[in-house]
Amino acid sequence: MTAYLTSTIRQAGIVLAFAVSFAALSATPSLAYSSEAQQMCTGDAFRLCSDEIPNISKITACMMKKRASLSTGCRAVMDRDLAQKSNKVAAQ
Repeated sequence: MTAYLTSTIRQAGIVLAFAVSFAALSATPSLAYSSEAQQMCTGDAFRLCSDEIPNISKITACMMKKRASLSTGCRAVMDRDLAQKSNKVAAQ
């Protein structure tokens, strides 16, 4: 029972840290990602970059580095969000 409780608390902590990280990403203009990206990429971030949680810049770098391993949906949403961000920067 204690091992199960410890595991559950640890998982809840990881989920919370990841949620805070993505919230901060969304609040940071240079690293803003849509809620759709958050939804599509959370599983990939846990699968590929869980060691980097809760460090936002390291999660972002890890996701970019492992882009080829991202799920199709996550990769498409991240590409779209990055293109939109690039267009905004170019327009300024």
